[in-house]
Amino acid sequence: MAKNKNAFINLNNAREEDQVKIMQKIADSDHCPFCSANLRLYHKQPILHEGQYWLVTTNQWPYKHTKHHLLIIYRQHATKLADLETVAGSELFAIIKELEQKYAFEGGGLALRFGDTDFSAGTVNHLHVQLIIPDAMKKDFEPVRVKLGLQWEKRKN
Repeated sequence: MAKNKNAFINLNNAREEDQVKIMQKIADSDHCPFCSANLRLYHKQPILHEGQYWLVTTNQWPYKHTKHHLLIIYRQHATKLADLETVAGSELFAIIKELEQKYAFEGGGLALRFGDTDFSAGTVNHLHVQLIIPDAMKKDFEPVRVKLGLQWEKRKN
């Protein structure tokens, strides 16, 4: 296990300086920041939608070059796809469909990370989906980059 990783947080995957500071506090507390009891302790973005299995919020640290970067977080603590209720998949896609219609997204992508954060490149080890809409209409547009996996040098620490 990397020295910057615990059961809930992998600091090796953090991208922003203020993200590292908050994630370090979470790691020191040794609880999952995406579980309902803890989410509002650290996540300062509004909850946009709450379903039976998923909730939607804005990513506190959006990727560069995004117009919209939403998180769709599984309401129960889970880390693997095998942990999901089968009907949760139906609700997930219904929520994504509603968001697409509500915000009139012209196109985008989904990133669903699961399992060991050294492989998924996630910072939080709790199932969540990232709904990413690039800011493609900007004159200086650059593609959004989503990372999977962790550099070997960081993994062996």
